[in-house]
Amino acid sequence: MPNFLKDLLSTFKLRRIGVRLVLSYGILLTLFIVVLILPLGQINKMMRLEDKFAHEDMRKLLVVQELGLLTESVSNALPLLLTAARDKREQQYGLVDEKNKKITSLIATLERTLDDPSQQNNLKLLKQRRDAYQKMYLDLVNLLEDEGQEAATKNFYTEVEPSLNALLAISSRLLQNEQDLIIEHQNQSQQDLKKTGIIAILLSILAVIVAALLAWITTRSVVRPLEQLQTRALKIAAGDYQTQIPVSNTEEIAKVGLALNTMSNAIASREKDIEHLAFFDGLTGLPNRTYLLKTMGQANLNEYTIILMDLARLKSVNETLGFDTGDSVILHVAQRIQHVIATSHIDSVPLLVKLAGGSFAVMIPSKNQTTIEDIYLRIDQANNEPVKCENYAVDVDLVYGFALQAEVPLPLIHLLRNAEVALYAAKRSSKKLAWYSDAQEASRLSHLSLLSDLRTAVKSNELQMWLQPKIKLSTAQVYGFEALVRWQHPARGFISPAEFVPFAESTGYIGIITDWMLESAVIKLAEWKNIHPDLSIAVNVSTHDLRDKNFPDRVASLLKQYNVDPHHLRIEITESGIMEDPDSAIELLHRLRQTGISLSIDDFGTGYSSLAYLQKLPVNELKIDRSFVTNIDQLSDTQRLVKTIIELGHGLKLSVIAEGIETEQERAILQQLGCDCMQGYLVSKPLYGKQLQDWLDKSLQIDII
Repeated sequence: MPNFLKDLLSTFKLRRIGVRLVLSYGILLTLFIVVLILPLGQINKMMRLEDKFAHEDMRKLLVVQELGLLTESVSNALPLLLTAARDKREQQYGLVDEKNKKITSLIATLERTLDDPSQQNNLKLLKQRRDAYQKMYLDLVNLLEDEGQEAATKNFYTEVEPSLNALLAISSRLLQNEQDLIIEHQNQSQQDLKKTGIIAILLSILAVIVAALLAWITTRSVVRPLEQLQTRALKIAAGDYQTQIPVSNTEEIAKVGLALNTMSNAIASREKDIEHLAFFDGLTGLPNRTYLLKTMGQANLNEYTIILMDLARLKSVNETLGFDTGDSVILHVAQRIQHVIATSHIDSVPLLVKLAGGSFAVMIPSKNQTTIEDIYLRIDQANNEPVKCENYAVDVDLVYGFALQAEVPLPLIHLLRNAEVALYAAKRSSKKLAWYSDAQEASRLSHLSLLSDLRTAVKSNELQMWLQPKIKLSTAQVYGFEALVRWQHPARGFISPAEFVPFAESTGYIGIITDWMLESAVIKLAEWKNIHPDLSIAVNVSTHDLRDKNFPDRVASLLKQYNVDPHHLRIEITESGIMEDPDSAIELLHRLRQTGISLSIDDFGTGYSSLAYLQKLPVNELKIDRSFVTNIDQLSDTQRLVKTIIELGHGLKLSVIAEGIETEQERAILQQLGCDCMQGYLVSKPLYGKQLQDWLDKSLQIDII
């Protein structure tokens, strides 16, 4: 568009749709008003002409006609005067004089009303000829009276008649001209009407053309740009952020286009940020698991090996030094691994990926074990130095899981799973690293199957509650039992608690085992209510149970359901379980204590509880862990430590029991140190069914030891 036209549009604000529409409709309205007013004006003009014709032109015409008739009448009277007798001429003189006076009056009227120049000239000529005729008429009358009719007749034909004919001629011309003027005015009026009609038609055609032109301009400047905006919006919705809307000459369209372009750029920028967040770790900037699966999920991984590594003790670092320190450790480790990867001597650079928490994965395009071990050793060596975080130096310990591509190529997700299986195998065996093997897969599948079986074990009564006696050292009398869970699998046979209890804790299924054990213990206490009213049963609960706020209510409900005295039920809690969240645990233990049950701290001495928390615990009993009991008769340092624990318990008004006693020498030392009770194979192994009943019958008749 030329610059002057742009300046013109800008000056008159024609770039705005509103101004264009107002201008367009203004032009159309003006044209229609003109088309409407023009015929009305012509009609008004015709009405004025008609009024003029009725009041002026016709009146003038009538005057001219009357003037002509009177003039003709006077001319016809003269021949009569020439032949009439004297007495009759007197009468005719009077009539002629009246007519002459009337003619004079009519001429005067026409002088005032005639406005056409030619008619004014005719009237002037008429007046002159009439004056000439009037003079000749008087002379003729005098001659008639003085000399007689013969002389007058001769004079009439020679002098008067030519003058009279001239007067009649001009009178006729005046009348004819007036008639012609009226006809001319009527013709002019009709021509004006036709012209007005033509002009109205032309203006109507012009209005239609202007309307079509404005419609085309509106379509070109509004509709088409709007269609472009719609197309652009659909492209943005489809993810095309590159195409830009050209600048429009229409201000509103230009603003919307600019807004759409701005929105498109903003969405593209945000989508890029979102995509980066989706595919890259926000802390380290490394690709994440999603990126790995997207880019290499369908790739040919025939020659690939995965090293999966995990930061050990990261949870402890977060809890002790804060998550900022933990993040700093992760970032430093990532940078160290990244440096090793970048300087590796492999044709294709391995891909380092950040997984959840403190886990990393390295995709190595090689199955050469020497190459893989070299990368592993360099990564491990790079992380030998502690990470310095402000005032702290945090040791870095990585655990590794390796997975090679199999002979039959496995998809990426399977390789990752194999590396993860190897990693957890290394953790379970407390090793630095582990290579994936089929045995690990079998173990993993076995655990998965075990999880499925554990769901039905409780409902199918596959679990068993075994009881191990606890006796008082002073009297050698049994006062209660510790309940221990056993699983008799219908297909696998006996499954050790060491195998399924930790597994149940890690998967969250320990709660259903605890509930089953509690109910079994309460049912047993209900059976003993009359035959063994003084015996108690202790049930172990896990850290998971201590987090359940509804746990005390469930225990109270069981005791009420089976009408069992709460003092006969004892709950055993590990020291480490309490210290995970001591404040919440203490609150829950107080609620349990309010139900009337007794509480024991199991495995005391293996945790890190402080005296400040220990004195707040509403417990009745301390259980010394078997690690302090084994061969205590041969370990003087252990004896002093155990004596301190016993005195500590007594100082807190707690009963102290030692577990795991297997020899008479161990029992004697513990009794000598002041221990109150004991539990172990020296008294009895865990018992179940008939063995339990036989042992109870025997224990009521003789001393245990």
